[in-house]
Amino acid sequence: MTVATNSRAVNLRRFKKKVLDTKMKMRRFLTKVENTRPRGLDKITPELNREVWEEVDCLTCANCCKSMTPTFTGKDVTRIAAHLGMSEKAFREKWLYYDKKDKDWMNVKRPCQFLDTKTNMCSIYEVRPSDCAGFPHLTKKKMADYIHVHKQNLEYCPATYKMVEKMRARLEGVTIS
Repeated sequence: MTVATNSRAVNLRRFKKKVLDTKMKMRRFLTKVENTRPRGLDKITPELNREVWEEVDCLTCANCCKSMTPTFTGKDVTRIAAHLGMSEKAFREKWLYYDKKDKDWMNVKRPCQFLDTKTNMCSIYEVRPSDCAGFPHLTKKKMADYIHVHKQNLEYCPATYKMVEKMRARLEGVTIS
């Protein structure tokens, strides 16, 4: 999560209503971007990212930690278990389950066991999973290659939603058929 100093608080109730009203339209737009790969998309991404974080304060939201689970890599498990003074096996047994379909280690519960729901802060922030550290993945070098991730995160992350809104407005003049 990135925190902006001049950002506005996220109203999750309003965000969820907005997503319900526009999710399909936003997903169609992202599919068009994915298929047509508009020229200049990667050049505007850093600017859009900067604008998004001026408007979104993750610490007023934490919806990702409340409603999603990161995938835990082997390195994540090793690092976090050591930080907690646990063996990797004990950490997995206590906090994770193995998703056989996707072949990923995931949290057993939501909200995340490491989220302080009063402050929306992560108790293992300095050693958090790499999936969390990169979330919501707005600054990837080839934006079009990550559209599938944004389609997925659109309904959970106000920052992703805001990025897609801004992308739509910016690309309005560009032909996306």
